[in-house]
Amino acid sequence: MSTLPRHFLDIGELPLKDLRTILDASSAMKAKLKAHDKGRKPLDGKTLAMIFDRPSTRTRVSFDVGMRQLGGESIMLTGTEMQLGRGETIADTARVLSRYVDGIMIRTFAHQDIEELAKYATVPVINGLTDMLHPCQVLADLLTVRAEFGGQIADKKYAWIGDGNNMANSWINAAYRFGFDLDLACPKGYEPADHLLARAQKTAKVRVLRDPSEAAEGAHVISTDVWASMGQEQEQKERERAFKGFTVSPSLMKAADKKAIFLHCLPAHRGEEVSADVIDGPQSRVWDEAENRLHVQKAIMAALMGGEALA
Repeated sequence: MSTLPRHFLDIGELPLKDLRTILDASSAMKAKLKAHDKGRKPLDGKTLAMIFDRPSTRTRVSFDVGMRQLGGESIMLTGTEMQLGRGETIADTARVLSRYVDGIMIRTFAHQDIEELAKYATVPVINGLTDMLHPCQVLADLLTVRAEFGGQIADKKYAWIGDGNNMANSWINAAYRFGFDLDLACPKGYEPADHLLARAQKTAKVRVLRDPSEAAEGAHVISTDVWASMGQEQEQKERERAFKGFTVSPSLMKAADKKAIFLHCLPAHRGEEVSADVIDGPQSRVWDEAENRLHVQKAIMAALMGGEALA
């Protein structure tokens, strides 16, 4: 993929053909794994530094296992273990780590921090999550959609129910690139990023609504996330009041297409943003979605760190 940028921070930065190629490669890697075909090891002898400023289950395990399956290894670092916690600059950290490792994955808060890391790093930087975006997750979501609907993405309608957070922003970026219809139902004061919304509306039908039922009407994919993300726990009670009526329930799913699926990036709070009978019900694809993080990230790492053509 000759046009793939050095870093993977935002799917809006990648051409549509490269995003499709990543998804194709992800599907191929998943099929090989299921067939117990170990194949080539494009990251043999290479090391990924994983920086975690926020707790993680899926990101940590999927990147670590992915590196091992590709023949490489990973090192986990937390902010408190690094000199970043004692005031070393992000630029200096980027310069030093680039001398030791072949790639850096970071899961942090401020999006500008990952942009600064990428500016000064001479090895690929992968966005494992920021307050603004969660690009690996939304590609895993799209891989799930492709598997469910026979490879089709652009001709489906998508609905986001809840907070205009990093996942909502990432769905907006996906609509921007793939051109699909997206309705986001968000309470007043909890809308997604204006600049991402404005950009997406140039290429796709993307609306912010107040009524979850209107957003879900005819949707093929319904997604949500927790009402209070990491770092917002002190707002829990206030958010519970603001998001009253925004639970993805069986009645809400009935407003969607009869073959609609439910997605959630996890962890989930049953009884808040989603009812147990939806997330644990027959329309839920959250476990496939979680697994697909592994395959998408392997494709990204193979392309960025291994120079895999993937096409």
